[in-house]
Amino acid sequence: MRILCTNDDGIHAPGLKVMDEIARALSDDVWLVAPELDQSGVSHSLSLNDPLRLREVSPRHFAIRGTPTDCVIMGSKHILGEKGPDLVLSGVNKGRNVAEDVVYSGTIAGALEGTILGLPSFALSQEFSLATRNSPPWESALKFGPQIIRKVLAAGVPKNTVINVNFPACAPDEVQGIRVTRQGKRNLGFLKIDERRDGRGNPYFWIGFERAAGLDTPDEGTDLAALAAHYVSVTPLRLDRTDEAFSGALNGILG
Repeated sequence: MRILCTNDDGIHAPGLKVMDEIARALSDDVWLVAPELDQSGVSHSLSLNDPLRLREVSPRHFAIRGTPTDCVIMGSKHILGEKGPDLVLSGVNKGRNVAEDVVYSGTIAGALEGTILGLPSFALSQEFSLATRNSPPWESALKFGPQIIRKVLAAGVPKNTVINVNFPACAPDEVQGIRVTRQGKRNLGFLKIDERRDGRGNPYFWIGFERAAGLDTPDEGTDLAALAAHYVSVTPLRLDRTDEAFSGALNGILG
C-alpha cells in the first residue's frame, strides 16, 4: 500500500513525524508532501494564481509552498509518478478538528482532496489541554491511529466519504475507547475579534476564540462529547453537502 501523508501545520510540525510513524505501521511505502509554511485555517483553498515551489527535504519527503490541497494534488499527480497513492493521511494536527473546525481546517481539506481524487482518506488530529498545549499527548494518536485505519480500510470507506479521527487530550492508558460520532456544534459566541495597535498607533486585528466556549455541555453522540469523555472520536464526513430534507421542501416551493 502506497501512502501519501500531508498536513496543514507545515513540513517541520511534530505531528507530521507522528503521522509518518502511523503510516509506517501500515506500510513501508510512505511519502510525505506537506506545506512549506503553516497553513492552519486555510480550509480547501487551491493555489490558482501563484506558482507552486517544490523542495525535496529528503527521499520521499517534500515541501510545497502552497496549501494542503495543493500538496495532495502535487503528490498524487506529480511527485509519486504514474503509480499514485492508495491512501491519503492528513495530520496529525496539533489540536482537535471537530464541530465547525471541519469547515475551516486545512487538515480536513487535505483528506477531502484525497476523497475527491477517489482515494480512501483520513484526517487525524490530536487534542491538547491548556496544560499540554506545548506537548500534546501524541502517544494517544500513535497507539490508536494505526488500528483505526486498518479496521476502517478493512470494512471499506464509502465513495465520497472522508474519515475524521480526533484523539482526546489524555495519555493512551486514560483513553476510554473509540466512539463513532456525528459532527457537533459549538456555542455561536466562540469567535472574537482582538483589536491591537502597532508601533505607529494604527489598528490591526486578530481573529480569536473564546475559551469559555469549551465550558458548554456538548450534545451526546457528537465529536465534542466523545473527546470530553476521553474517547477517540471517529466521524465519517460526506463530500456531498446537499440538504436532502430542505431540498424536498424547496422543490414544493420553487418547483
